Formats: sequence, C-alpha cells, structure tokens
Amino acid sequence: MENGETDPQEATRLRNQELEGLLAACALNDRKAFSRLYTITSAKLYGVVLRILNREDLAQDCLQDAYIKVWNNAGNYRSHLAAPLTWMSAIARNQALDLLRKQKREMTESDDKGFPEQVDNNPLPLEGLSRTDEGRRLDNCLQQLKEQQRQIIALAYFKGMTHDELAAYTETPLGTIKTWIRRGLEQLRRCLDHDA
Repeated sequence: MENGETDPQEATRLRNQELEGLLAACALNDRKAFSRLYTITSAKLYGVVLRILNREDLAQDCLQDAYIKVWNNAGNYRSHLAAPLTWMSAIARNQALDLLRKQKREMTESDDKGFPEQVDNNPLPLEGLSRTDEGRRLDNCLQQLKEQQRQIIALAYFKGMTHDELAAYTETPLGTIKTWIRRGLEQLRRCLDHDA
C-alpha cells in the first residue's frame, strides 16, 4: 500500500473489531457505547429499512425499534456466526419485514372507511416463471429442491442477500448456507440439462 492508503481488509477488520467491542459494552448496559454504535451504523441500517418500507416516516420508526432490539440482544451477538453489521442489518431487515406484514394485516382487517388497500399487480419473481417455457422448466426444477434450499436460493438471487446475510437472517451456520446453495445450484443445473 502506498502512503496514505488503507488496506480495505484491514479497515473492515478494525471496523468489525470496534463494533464487536461496542456490542459487548452494550450488553453491559453501557449507554455511551450504544450512542457510538448508533452514530457509526445508523446510516447503513436506515438504508436497509428504507429500501424495504419505501417511506421515510416508517423507516425512522422502524430504525428506532431495530436499535431497541440491538440493545436488548447485544449479549446474544456471536462474532463467529456473522459480522456485527451483518447481524445488525438482519435485525433491522426483520423489523422492517414485520412492520410490512403488520401493515398488510391491519389494512386487510380494516373496514371500508380506512385507507384502500394498494395492490401490487406485479408478479413475484418466482410467480413470473410460469409465463415462459424456460420459466416453467426452471420452476419445475426448483420444486424438486428441498424447501430450505429453495428458500435460500430465492433469497440470494431474488433479494440479493449475501451468504453472511443469509446465515444471520436464518440463524444457520455460514458453511451450511454455502453448502445448500452449491448443492441446490448443482441439482438445478442437472435438472435443467436433463430437461433440455
């Protein structure tokens, strides 16, 4: 590295080390550590929840709820399972998805005097598969996978989740996630080659 340049891997390692220390301090009810943790991670987590909710007011409320969960669960963080920011992003993502589900439930249960339910007529990624011959073949092959493999592959390829995020989100060891994806893709390839 030339003068003034920082090795990206070293920078990530140092950041993770700091975040791990802050989470450990939060587990001991250190409010200053929590304030520092919030300061250096809130922009990233806000981006996560805003992408899901698409509304700034909801995203701000959701972010606060996510940090309450981070505070209450800081003692449960395990560095060997996920990087600190990955773990926190999974909490924020889950909080946002819970809020979306709650809103949909409330809209469904509300009477006609409430806000009209907005229906998204765009098909979900997997639903759109059945509209072409290739899509039907892929859908048929996907159905032959184990449920867990199918879900992990869908989250990875249609939601763009990384292996680390999938491990944190599903509370499954990273090695298992990688194995499920690798074997699932091999099975899909064999199935598609066979049907060709």
